[in-house]
Amino acid sequence: MGRHVYETGLIGNCSFLAHIHKNTDVKWLCWPRFDSSFVFGSMLDENKGGEFSIKPSGEFTSKQYYQENTNILCTEITTETGKYRVTDFAPRFQQYDRYFKPLMLVRKIEPLEGNPHIKIVCKPVYNYGLTELETVRGSNHVNFHGCGENLRLTTNATISYIVENQYFILKETKYAILTYGEPLEAGTEVTAERFLQETNAYWRTWVKRSSIGDFNQEFVIRSALALKIHQYEDTGAIIAASTTSLPEFPGSGRNWDYRYCWLRDTYYVISALHHIGHFEETEKYFDYITDISFEEGLRYQPLYSISRQKDLTEKIADHLEGYLGNGPVRIGNQAYEHIQNDIYGQALISLLPLYTDHRFVFSERKDSAHLVEMALKRIEHTIDEKDAGIWEFRNSAYMHCYSNLFQWAGCSAALKIARSINNKELEEKARGLMERAAEHIEACYDPVRKVYTHAVGSPYLDASTLQLIMMNYIDPNSQKARDHLTALEAELKTPNGLFYRYVHTDDFGKPETTFLICAFWYVEALACVGRLDDAIREFEKLMPYANDLKLFSEDVDETDGSMWGNFPQAYSHVGLMNAAYRISNKLNKPLYLSSETIK
Repeated sequence: MGRHVYETGLIGNCSFLAHIHKNTDVKWLCWPRFDSSFVFGSMLDENKGGEFSIKPSGEFTSKQYYQENTNILCTEITTETGKYRVTDFAPRFQQYDRYFKPLMLVRKIEPLEGNPHIKIVCKPVYNYGLTELETVRGSNHVNFHGCGENLRLTTNATISYIVENQYFILKETKYAILTYGEPLEAGTEVTAERFLQETNAYWRTWVKRSSIGDFNQEFVIRSALALKIHQYEDTGAIIAASTTSLPEFPGSGRNWDYRYCWLRDTYYVISALHHIGHFEETEKYFDYITDISFEEGLRYQPLYSISRQKDLTEKIADHLEGYLGNGPVRIGNQAYEHIQNDIYGQALISLLPLYTDHRFVFSERKDSAHLVEMALKRIEHTIDEKDAGIWEFRNSAYMHCYSNLFQWAGCSAALKIARSINNKELEEKARGLMERAAEHIEACYDPVRKVYTHAVGSPYLDASTLQLIMMNYIDPNSQKARDHLTALEAELKTPNGLFYRYVHTDDFGKPETTFLICAFWYVEALACVGRLDDAIREFEKLMPYANDLKLFSEDVDETDGSMWGNFPQAYSHVGLMNAAYRISNKLNKPLYLSSETIK
């Protein structure tokens, strides 16, 4: 068996996300929200997941690519009788002083060579495949009833061929526009072409306005575009991934629903957005986090839904066979019940740019003291207790080094905010809690091995402690930082540059795949300690682990480079962006030359 690669591309418009396979099938699309039931979900069950494909009658080859600097995906199919291209996109552009981002999938099907013989199949389902929808034929459309909303396919293709499942010769460009809720009440061809042109212009303008350095720029641009569409713009939440239950490795049982917003990702996500200069997305995310801060008492959950719902009860969809037969399929995530104490520091760090970056008008914020005070109270309440840690151990609790590090970093941020708003009482409180957090961190230090272990009283090493260097808890220029990094390298790094989270046994046994963001953390740490040539080499060794579209998974199998885990993983792309930024800064390359600058 060769390397396992996810053969789908991702499209989206900050209202929904869809995976398009190289064979043109829509393998995954959830409507009306990121965390709703799938309408197409053959990624998790070929028989019960429905289908929306434009396939030829015979054997074919295919290739996929994005229109440059956009989230518009093209799939070219070559057969014995001809060649055609399917262009898929989710409309997004500015209209009436706001963003137009409908629940609408547009598919443009154009002949390129010869006489391709194709069939359009559109069979949506609902309730995670339990509900088959009734097909009702219209004059120039097909309605699908049974999901509670109006699901309509509007097309200039022959309706009879679609309803009766027939092949036809593609002689001219056809359009297939699927909508949820409001149907398309306009000309099919002219509307699709206008939306395509406007969406293309929107994404290219968005990229032009991004601050992206020269180092591996194409990969950073694709990561930025992927991260952008993981934000649910209505609330500002950014989800970990668009998928659920893609296994960390075959037969592992480590199949998780990642369609939620983890507070532990806050620092990394905001750093990535900040580095590329996108403040609109950052401010929306701030608002989402701030609303949680005001609503909650002394405890946050580790994760929330995109609309801040708290009950994410985990259920097993045992009627679905799972990805390549790998069950279980989970809907919801039990981790919302966990104790994860790094998140209070994450929330405080997320507020820091509001008070240190003068592009934000922080003088207008009236809630500053209250927000910081509540965050410090939460740290004080949890600073001495064990938790499940960043990796969400389900049946064990420790005093995790990583959790205390982010409490330390959060207090450091609070100290800076307190100074900016001239609040001496908060300054003193933050300084005292920083010292308490540092005591716990130092209790993890092993002076014999010259390394920080993952928890107090534990001998095990953990890649999350790389953050001790990146967060400047350990002086990156010190021998202590170099020794710590060397010890982690020796135990967790693979010959191909990948990095295990840890190698000890957890609730589900011993991990068999590496966690990709850890490898990007390693690259960052190398750059921090001055090993820049090593950082560049290790970064470039990671690029081949993407699929053909430069999209990265959550996990990678060290033995053959196979992609596993939910896909594409926002966390992995954030890791790439932050590592590239760190290297760019060290190389002292100009961050950006915009078209306006060149003019």
